[in-house]
Amino acid sequence: MKFLDLQSQLKARQQAGLYRQRLTLQSAQQVRVKLDGRTLLNFSSNDYLGLATSGGGVGAMQENAGQYGFGSGASHLICGHQRPHQLLEGALADFVERDAAVTFSSGYMANLAILQTLAKKGDLIVADKLNHASLIDGARLSQADCKRYPHLNMGALQQRLAQAPQNKFVVSDSVFSMDGDLAPLKEMARLCDKYNAILIVDDAHGFGVLGENGRGCGEHFGLSQSQLPVYMGTLGKALGGYGAFVAGERSLVDYLVQHARSYIYTTAMPAAVAAANLANLEQLASASEIRIRLFDNIDYFTQRCQRSGIQLMTSHTPIQPLLIPDSEKLLEVQQTLFDQGLLVGAIRPPTVAENASRLRITLTAGHRREHIDQLVSAIKVALNSATVAGN
Repeated sequence: MKFLDLQSQLKARQQAGLYRQRLTLQSAQQVRVKLDGRTLLNFSSNDYLGLATSGGGVGAMQENAGQYGFGSGASHLICGHQRPHQLLEGALADFVERDAAVTFSSGYMANLAILQTLAKKGDLIVADKLNHASLIDGARLSQADCKRYPHLNMGALQQRLAQAPQNKFVVSDSVFSMDGDLAPLKEMARLCDKYNAILIVDDAHGFGVLGENGRGCGEHFGLSQSQLPVYMGTLGKALGGYGAFVAGERSLVDYLVQHARSYIYTTAMPAAVAAANLANLEQLASASEIRIRLFDNIDYFTQRCQRSGIQLMTSHTPIQPLLIPDSEKLLEVQQTLFDQGLLVGAIRPPTVAENASRLRITLTAGHRREHIDQLVSAIKVALNSATVAGN
């Protein structure tokens, strides 16, 4: 394509060991998946509670597709907003204990909406250095000034807030998607109150998982609506569905509906999908046993790794990273695991920083102890063989 020279850029990425390839599953999203005719144990999915297939969403989608059809036909503000959307938004607001909620087609769209709409030119966004790409892009689109602070460094956050006289927003993931660690949101809320800043949190990997009832980071840290005024949660991870939502005061939701470009200028999610999300949400509200099973699996996996001499990054969430800085060695380890019937994600730059490549192991409530034993044994073998080959 003339001056773009795409082919040479793609070749350079391949030579650097950073070329990404899509996997085409031939099965539903479950503990065991089919890929290229093989059945693999899946340690890559964000379907933490197994609701993508075990929830009531499948039946609800089939039923509502019969009533509402497949496509929504328009944006929410034209004629695409249907009864299932309204019911879902009300239920989400009640579940996370906020005044109101508005749904989006994805978490990416929701984060763009929040930052591009709320932060104005001359305002300041203070963001964790390891925030999700959607938060980074939303900050760029806002035209506000943006300063980042070293990951989880509350001293640096306080310094940036103390030095800023303008309107301020503090933006962070709750659970960081590549590291699996938690932001200290209680302390962040305290700093926001002290320096008159607004706290915005992306709870994509916390919603449905954190908190006694799975209500997310607000419940986990005991944060009220005033302490955490802008809350974003996704529906495609622990909920096992599709889409996202923003929750907070009614005025916040109304303002986003009126001004958020990624809400106004896009087709609404199908009503049948909204109904499926609602059915899974109803199941999530009574899923305490599933969450207990998930955290039992997390504890068991980390203990087994420790006993086997496998040094994981520190995480108490379903995201369990194993740092393998050399991208070529990482791919070799991933392939060895694949050959042993295990599907595990290999994350490389630019998703993570240079020399921070890692296996991104995700655990679910559906994994059994024998699955975890198989994974740990295979990782140990793969690491040893890769080390020998590297020497």
